[in-house]
Amino acid sequence: MTPSSTPVASATAPNLDDEFKTRPTNVQRTRNVLHRYPVISPALVLICAVIIFGLINDRFYTPQNLSLIAQQVAVVGSLAVGQTLIILTAGIDLSVGAVMVMSALVTGQTAVNHGVNPVVALISGFLVGMGAGLLNGIFVTRLKLPPFIVTLGTLNIFLALSLLYSGGSAVRGSDMPALLTWTGVGLSLGPFRITTGVILMILIYVVIGYALAKTAWGRHVYAVGDDLDAARLSGISVNRVLLSVYVVAGFVMALAAWIQIGRTNAASPNVAGDLNLDSITAVVIGGTSLFGGRGMIWGTLLGALIVGVFRNGLSLAGFDALYQTLAVGVLIIVAVALDQWIRKGRK
Repeated sequence: MTPSSTPVASATAPNLDDEFKTRPTNVQRTRNVLHRYPVISPALVLICAVIIFGLINDRFYTPQNLSLIAQQVAVVGSLAVGQTLIILTAGIDLSVGAVMVMSALVTGQTAVNHGVNPVVALISGFLVGMGAGLLNGIFVTRLKLPPFIVTLGTLNIFLALSLLYSGGSAVRGSDMPALLTWTGVGLSLGPFRITTGVILMILIYVVIGYALAKTAWGRHVYAVGDDLDAARLSGISVNRVLLSVYVVAGFVMALAAWIQIGRTNAASPNVAGDLNLDSITAVVIGGTSLFGGRGMIWGTLLGALIVGVFRNGLSLAGFDALYQTLAVGVLIIVAVALDQWIRKGRK
């Protein structure tokens, strides 16, 4: 060995300490996977919940009960689609339930009390939902108000307008035209029985999922939520995107109102008690970040199913409705903590 061979060998030899330091740990790998595939977490939670509640009560697995869960999820799941769009832009909508109630009441009251053609009444409900979304969007984009404050205010405004318009009374039963209750028509799939409202909810997910994944509008929504200033500098019309998101969300809430009318066979001002909380829970559990820019619409569907499974499973287990609400609140905190953990790892 020549004297010069030693330094050459030491210069080219790999530094094992540095390689060990840069190698990702199992925790980091887990964070990376959960960041890339946000639906993994809600899928695991849903599977565990179904297994646990099935072990607690055998009736949980019956086709009748599973069909009931699907029907219960239809309204919350539809509202959660609109909530997802807004949260993807780093906003939040506390008025989703109020918009749904207002759209349902306008649709029902217009058709029954004013004798308007059911098609026109249904369209008027859609216009009310889109108008409410447009109003929220104008406050956010033009007046630069925080979405939380805006929707907290319009929550009370829309509920008050609904009560004033309807006089606090509901439209029920045989007075409702068949078109308005069509979403409550049952369909048999083997031993399972679902409603057309469930199918409509799934169609909403398919359409919005395609729009987010395959269109320029969807890419702009993610870009605005991820970094608003960077999106503006890249040439995206940020205000236009935000305004469109709130209008589309309002339309989806009006569809949820139609599903609600079919499910309860009524348009009532007293149906939105837990819907705001449940819709936010479904979105957050589904892997959509409250800070915007990350999430998948199908994760929201899993989140809505988790909410439905928890409420139904706890009810079958004999727990009071207050414990169901408690469980939903715990799910929100756990989901947000998990999201923070994932984001911290990526940073």
